[in-house]
Amino acid sequence: MTPTLNTRIPNLGPCNYPSPLRLNTTTGDTIGNFVSDEARVRHQVVLGPGEDTNSTVFFEKAGPRQKIFFNPPKTRAAIVTCGGLCPGLNNVIRSAFLELHHNYGIQEVLGIRHGYQGLTLSAPPPLTLTTEMVEDIHREGGTILSSSRGRQEPAEMVEYLVRRNIDILLCVGGDGTQKGTHALAEEIARRKLPIAVVGVPKTIDNDIQFVRQTFGFYTAIESARVILDGAHCESKGAPNGIGLVKLMGRDSGFIAAGAAVASQEVNFVLVPEIPLRLHGPKGFLGALHKRMATRHHAVIVVAEGAGQDLLEPESGRDLSGNRKKADIGQYLREQIPAYFQEAGLKVNLKYIDPSYIIRSIPANSQDARLCDSFARNAVHAAMAGKTDLIIGDWYSVFVHVPIPAAVASRKKINPEGELWQAVMAATGQPAVWE
Repeated sequence: MTPTLNTRIPNLGPCNYPSPLRLNTTTGDTIGNFVSDEARVRHQVVLGPGEDTNSTVFFEKAGPRQKIFFNPPKTRAAIVTCGGLCPGLNNVIRSAFLELHHNYGIQEVLGIRHGYQGLTLSAPPPLTLTTEMVEDIHREGGTILSSSRGRQEPAEMVEYLVRRNIDILLCVGGDGTQKGTHALAEEIARRKLPIAVVGVPKTIDNDIQFVRQTFGFYTAIESARVILDGAHCESKGAPNGIGLVKLMGRDSGFIAAGAAVASQEVNFVLVPEIPLRLHGPKGFLGALHKRMATRHHAVIVVAEGAGQDLLEPESGRDLSGNRKKADIGQYLREQIPAYFQEAGLKVNLKYIDPSYIIRSIPANSQDARLCDSFARNAVHAAMAGKTDLIIGDWYSVFVHVPIPAAVASRKKINPEGELWQAVMAATGQPAVWE
């Protein structure tokens, strides 16, 4: 447990307006219920031996409030999508618009174009979203609003919100985006403005803290599984065939691990959380050699952030502020054949890098449901005047997570946890490379 974890959610002020949602507070009458603003979800659900059973750290439970801060007929909202593409972006835009416009009765919902670049005074004007515009967008990949990486000055973005009379901004994006959302919230608080900014967590890497699954992750695994099955086919279709697949995962290997377990055809999974050693009696290449000597084919999946200590580091950062990663896929593409050539064994290696393919497809059914829940809970939070938060998914309960807590560190695979144990069971690979 983290006793110092601050889970307090900032509020813009008292909620004096009755919610227009057709809900009540009576249980058992088949009508949906408002969520009390006092409802809490315990942070530490599983307790180990000797741990304190009187945990006092709780998250606010997400959901619609009976009293809201904003008066819907006089409220203007906006949605912005930032960072790389991800399955489900259009689903979030659509569900957020439908909740704001049809259920809360907000007359004008704007779509900010080109990510945070669109929140600058020189940017193209935003789109005015309509029912007709969003009718079928959930069936398409990408985002109708366009997206971008890069930071803008918080003061300029706040000035944009003021000039456009925007009261609510929903920011859809990953770690970098939500750091920008927090900077916006801080500038808004400094100027004492009644503007709510709420984050919707988006990344196929699934690496945001206090979010069990970010939207797009299930779809990415499903798409990657097909590619891994194809790599398996390729490996068996040639003498001493090796299928090498690089998947996204800068600092966390959830896609690589999840897709490997789903496929059940992968023999080696290389992720950032487990240090990679190529040589030595218990190194990766030695284990691959044993596999090839006995089975004559193998499938390897490597996350993009794995093995960085083996490579010359890339200088600088990308537009989102992430440190650039050296290309582990290309490195292994060269090292594996070279090793086997020296060992006197000719191998047929097929290298596959589907990174941008798996993130640009439409959301599957599971992600579509998740997108809808994230979007509608973000709207509920914003209408209640809550700000500087993301919607989290904590033990399958939607909660309000302060952005500073969510972005303080990245979620990573636990080498002793259930997912990595499943990887080792499916692949037979050792727990560590020595």
